[in-house]
Amino acid sequence: MKRRNLLAAAVAAAWPGAPALAAVGSAAHARTSHPLAAPRPPSTPRRPKRIEQLGRVRIDDYAWLRDPDYKAFLAGKQDIDPEIRAHLEAENTYADAVLAPTRASQARWRAAMAAYDVQAGATPALPSGDFVYSTLVRPGEDHVVHVRRPLAGGPDQILLDEQARSRGTTYYRVIEAQPSPDHTLFVWLEDVQGSDRHRVCVHDLRTGEIRSWEDGFGWNGLTVSPDSQWIFWIWRDAFGRPAKVFRTAARGEIVHALVHEETDPTLFTAIGRTASNAWCTIRVFGPDLDEWRLIPGDAPTAMPLLMQTREPGLHYSVTDWGDVLVVLTDAGGALDGQLMTATAPRLARADWTALRAARPGVNILELRAFRDHLAWRQREAGRLSVVVRDRGGQERVVAFDEEASDLEFDDTQDFDGAQLRLVFQSPKTPPRWIGVDLRTGEQQVLAQTRVRGFESARYDVQRLHARAADGQSVPITLVTRRGLRADGRAPLLVYGYGAYGVSSEAGFSVAVAALVDRGWAYAIAHVRGGAEKGRQWFLDGRRFAKRNSFTDFNACTDHLVRIGYGAPGRCVAYGLSAGGLLVGGAMNLQPERYAGVIAQVPFVDMLNTMSDATHPLVPVFRADWGDPLADPRAYDYLASISPYENVTAARYPMVLATAGLRDDRVSYWEPAKWVANLRAHTTSGKPILLRVNMAAGHQATSGGSGEIAQMAMFWAFAEASVRRS
Repeated sequence: MKRRNLLAAAVAAAWPGAPALAAVGSAAHARTSHPLAAPRPPSTPRRPKRIEQLGRVRIDDYAWLRDPDYKAFLAGKQDIDPEIRAHLEAENTYADAVLAPTRASQARWRAAMAAYDVQAGATPALPSGDFVYSTLVRPGEDHVVHVRRPLAGGPDQILLDEQARSRGTTYYRVIEAQPSPDHTLFVWLEDVQGSDRHRVCVHDLRTGEIRSWEDGFGWNGLTVSPDSQWIFWIWRDAFGRPAKVFRTAARGEIVHALVHEETDPTLFTAIGRTASNAWCTIRVFGPDLDEWRLIPGDAPTAMPLLMQTREPGLHYSVTDWGDVLVVLTDAGGALDGQLMTATAPRLARADWTALRAARPGVNILELRAFRDHLAWRQREAGRLSVVVRDRGGQERVVAFDEEASDLEFDDTQDFDGAQLRLVFQSPKTPPRWIGVDLRTGEQQVLAQTRVRGFESARYDVQRLHARAADGQSVPITLVTRRGLRADGRAPLLVYGYGAYGVSSEAGFSVAVAALVDRGWAYAIAHVRGGAEKGRQWFLDGRRFAKRNSFTDFNACTDHLVRIGYGAPGRCVAYGLSAGGLLVGGAMNLQPERYAGVIAQVPFVDMLNTMSDATHPLVPVFRADWGDPLADPRAYDYLASISPYENVTAARYPMVLATAGLRDDRVSYWEPAKWVANLRAHTTSGKPILLRVNMAAGHQATSGGSGEIAQMAMFWAFAEASVRRS
């Protein structure tokens, strides 16, 4: 199951017995003294570096924290600069010392989140071909085991034991694990460094042999040909970019044949297979264009067929529906998507035929094809639903009662089957797998996540709206314990992301359940920059409109305080990656609005990072952020919103920033520089902390217990920041 909600994947346990615990918002807590010690923070020397760019000059006092040979470190050729390593270790020592008084609180949060009998990463057993595939986590272990058993009966067969393969590593994470179409192979990508540099692994289920090779790119970077004879994979270049697609024999000698090379650094590459296995696909894409190539499933060594060539401003995606290809596209001004068809070999846009016209206010998100039916996920008026269409054009809508929820396609679908598999969840409903009869619409619960002690009736989930300064209505998902009084006494934690058109869906998270059990109100601010209200919502929080994301976030916090879910000095902001940019920017605008800010691997040094042409993501996302190397307007705008550049003398709240030493997406020096600058300018006397994972990257931890420990640290910090105010 794809878990899009960022907190939903953080932990897989919750907190029974919470009603017996005192709420943070109680009068007793108001009388409690600040629990954090006050050791001296590490001294971060200022070494001013003069940077001249487009006729503009800026001074970067902490530029020295960036190791000039960082890429050599990521490649394993040398260690990080000794002075920088010593500084990061000093930051960790300081953070640990400041957080030492919260150890008991962290232990309570860990126990709370680990108490339910839920296995992190476990999935229900669902059939595929002649087998039933599932995952499990053994008691006391961190990593999942992938298994299958024959439909006809028999013992489980281990396909991939992540726990066993993680032994002897300080970091281990698997993505893109999948069986081959003929079920004789199981393939995956594994990262053993935390740097998103993956090893391609192929398990021959007939012989038991596991072959592997290095330099794979992770996300959507691995698939098996429809005849199960070839492995298609993406090679990651020295800059960490997905640059080449290779084809390698599934068995025998490891020889890599180049299939496609993308030389434009502003574009990503992804690979896959269409629903019926008629085609393998190569998608080249950026924020503002798409280009697809198709490899016939019955001729996997053939040259790829180019579909519509890349055209700035044109987005499209493709799946096959029997004798036609279905294209989801914004062609012709259909901003939120329309459906068209194409037939090989006439694949260019000029030959596309209308299937379903765009409908105002309806954002089509993705497609799934079956032999006699076509299904798509869509969002209308903020709510997710699925539409099933038959060959005759009759449509049936599948929707659920909970407005603030998440609805996804299950990863495993049977093209020839009569059932669509969906995954539904909400903050008060653990994930459940639902089978929908494609002909009748009849629903059947195939499996559901059982969380011992969790009772949906104990929680309220509301969809609220805040009024932004320019009059826009910003959605909010609010989760509280049922019966919580909106009297301004409860502390409030507000989470947000708001970038790249990624929507923060309202999924299930026991970390959130544990938080609200303790008397907190938890909110997701669906700010501009995401796509919760369609593509225009994304465009209105992008590039020269990015400040809207920050003001939307503060408007959501202010609205919740105004209606009684929180109070000044009792609000905590939380963001991850580009969400760290969000909370950093929001904090700069209203530094006294928040008692604490949690910034997980935060993108906060925008101007300097977007001026680094060697960064793996910078060329791609200039379309979203601007190019300060070539565009004076982009330079000036980034300089005006970058959290690092806009730290001033102010009463900043407590801040906890995290980093991964091997993170080449948001490199460690971004939060390190930001923390140093905040510490030098804050007038509040409140601690500014940096916690660096010295063995991980953007994904801060690789096991279930580590994820729980990190969330426990975040919640304990949130408690402490509210108590301090």
